[in-house]
Amino acid sequence: MDEELYSRQLYVLGLPAMQRIREAKVLLCGLQGLGAEVAKNLVLMGVGSLTLHDPHPTCWADLAAQFFLSEESLGRSRAEASQPQLAQLNEAVQISVHRGDITEDLVRGFQVVVLTDSKLEDQLNMGALCHKNRVYFLMAETRGLVGRLFCDFGEDFTVVDPTEVEPTSAAIQDISQGSPGIVTLRGGSKRPSFYDGDLVMFSDIEGMVELNSHSPQPVRVQKDGSLEIGDTTTFSRYLRGGVVTEVKRPKTVKHKPLDIALLQPCMVVQNTQEIQRAHCLHQTFHALHKFQQLHGRLPKPWDPDDAETVVWLAQDLEPLKGAKEESLDEALLRTIALSSAGSLSPMAAILGGVAAQEVLKAVSGKFMPLDQWLYFDALECLPEDETLLPSPEDCHPRNCRYDGQIAVFGTGFQEKLSYKHYLLVGAGAIGCEMLKGFALVGLGVRDNGGVTIADMDHVERSNLSRQFLFRPKDTGRPKAEVAAEAAHRLNPDLQVTSHTCPLDPTTEDIYDDDFFSRVDGVVAALDSFQARHYVAARCTHYLKPLLEAGTQGTRGSASVFVPYVTEVYKGPTSAEEAPYPVCTLRHFPSTVEHSLQTRQPNGLYFLRCLRTELCSGQDPKSAHIPCNLIPTKTRISSMYWQLPTCMHGCMGCRAHKVRLHSGNC
Repeated sequence: MDEELYSRQLYVLGLPAMQRIREAKVLLCGLQGLGAEVAKNLVLMGVGSLTLHDPHPTCWADLAAQFFLSEESLGRSRAEASQPQLAQLNEAVQISVHRGDITEDLVRGFQVVVLTDSKLEDQLNMGALCHKNRVYFLMAETRGLVGRLFCDFGEDFTVVDPTEVEPTSAAIQDISQGSPGIVTLRGGSKRPSFYDGDLVMFSDIEGMVELNSHSPQPVRVQKDGSLEIGDTTTFSRYLRGGVVTEVKRPKTVKHKPLDIALLQPCMVVQNTQEIQRAHCLHQTFHALHKFQQLHGRLPKPWDPDDAETVVWLAQDLEPLKGAKEESLDEALLRTIALSSAGSLSPMAAILGGVAAQEVLKAVSGKFMPLDQWLYFDALECLPEDETLLPSPEDCHPRNCRYDGQIAVFGTGFQEKLSYKHYLLVGAGAIGCEMLKGFALVGLGVRDNGGVTIADMDHVERSNLSRQFLFRPKDTGRPKAEVAAEAAHRLNPDLQVTSHTCPLDPTTEDIYDDDFFSRVDGVVAALDSFQARHYVAARCTHYLKPLLEAGTQGTRGSASVFVPYVTEVYKGPTSAEEAPYPVCTLRHFPSTVEHSLQTRQPNGLYFLRCLRTELCSGQDPKSAHIPCNLIPTKTRISSMYWQLPTCMHGCMGCRAHKVRLHSGNC
């Protein structure tokens, strides 16, 4: 085990889980944008082996989200073209390409099978094979601005460690002799909280040493915080010292196979009010698959006749079992169908990150898996005014790398995006993901547009397991320079400039008035609170929108600030002062309070801001992101990242509620 390379993961997962991951064998079918995200995350995390299967030839639309492919890949098998690039990410992972058919004998040789962006018939066949042979099965797909993920880990999947939080432990002040015995804890009001029924073990006790070797036993919590345990009457008298520690209990999860779960879906939702939308998304995907079976293709971009056919197919579906019978939202169905032919990098990143995390849960036995369907949509990226929606002609394929994005937003939006210029401060894990997104969506590929990267750090080996733009040969080189070169390889048209000097008071002669006059916005992905405060102050001074994101251990936050419209940045001035971040970042989400790593909503923020700006009719060469373009909310089925409808309602926009985690941080 390369402990330097996997140092961050070892801290979260522990050595036994990492060893199980290093032995895992995964089959990944489908290497479009979503499949590429899954593959990238699994290879960086260090699975034992990854087998790729996708014989389909690369087409122009793939380049909108598939960052392992290029124009030179056109016509080649997606799997064959992706394998060499994947192999560079982690030499310890065996990466191979399967060129034949998928058979039952082949499936038996893997612990996990992941199917992405596939036909419903293939999903059902693979799901049945995996369930029969006790192989963990995941299915993920995106259609324009909607996506979904399904997990089937079998009927008796054991979760060894249901949560990633450290076991509760506390120092002991006293233990009584009696039936029951009472354990008094040190710490007063600041002592850790135990709960009735928790299993605990004792260690390092002097005097009542019988407890040190005692098997785990349940506790009852008294009003004063002391713990009631079993009979200690015959034990030695307590003298001093000792620690009581919670013992985590394994849990068993039972999943339905896909064919049953399609009609009896278990949805991951935040509340009962949002379940209807999740059910509507579920039926919409089913209708899109029916349309594909009938016509051999997805609905044409923004074709009203095709969209009406999808609405009719959805209404004709068998009602979901166990669900309250309610009419489907025709407007929602129609909007999804109109934009379903598109392929978007931010959408692939979100679903691909979560899918990869579910694979890690399956092979490690740590943390609760999803139960069982997760739906995500970002339809608020489209104009609310229907007269401003793209036309079929505006979304017609141009045989260019942005065809997948043009199918959703049109050529006018793509033109607007190409003239934008953003400053990215920090080229670490979040910075690399943002830079990848910039390159794929085509931000700054024209004159006066571009991305400027500022980072004074150098690449270290421990960066390589989560900062995918770097390679072992880059160790010791400036991050900004390496990231700029890698981004240019992703998209040769990207105008990218690197600065290895910090953005601080000593460099205001470099990042001066002239510099900021050419910038449309700033993304800060910094690991220093002092640096965050300084960058926020410069954005306020120059009236530039700021997207700020960061992580600390297993926590993180993402925020949007617009000078004199939203709250000002009020983060702590040092790590010691840091409270819980605005949203809690979990490496392995399992409840609705868990949040999304910051990189994906930021990408959707750009898309929606620039789409709305396009509707204002400004000239693309002179336009800036206006101050009333913060997105409303990015839905994850019924879970959402809450942002204001307009800048006047933007106060408190850091109160995000999200449940997804997208990958390596």
